[in-house]
Amino acid sequence: QVQLVESGGGLVQAGGSLRLSCAASGRTSSMYAMGWFRQAPGKEREFVATINWNGGSTYCADSVKGRFTISRDNAKNTVYLQMNSLKPEDTAVYYCAARRPGYYSGSYEEGEYRNWGQGTQVTVSS
Repeated sequence: QVQLVESGGGLVQAGGSLRLSCAASGRTSSMYAMGWFRQAPGKEREFVATINWNGGSTYCADSVKGRFTISRDNAKNTVYLQMNSLKPEDTAVYYCAARRPGYYSGSYEEGEYRNWGQGTQVTVSS
């Protein structure tokens, strides 16, 4: 079992930047592919970015491509989401997730993830 704790959310003006962190603990947490998802008020949770187990492969949703970057530091058991050029439509609760054990590549499918953090709020003002 892997435990995930997000941090780094907050209030920022449009055009600004934030870096989210997701600290993982538990059994072989560095061996999991990871993902970031977000849920805006009144909307379904949506995929944001994913990274494979060693950081060699990443993929971002079209809505954030070129603005957001996912990375990881396995020595620190931490995954990051660097968010630049933020827009009001990026306002949401952001969740990190660990993919099912044995699957080392990233995925954009929510159902592929077994463990989820509690989420961190990101609010972008116009």
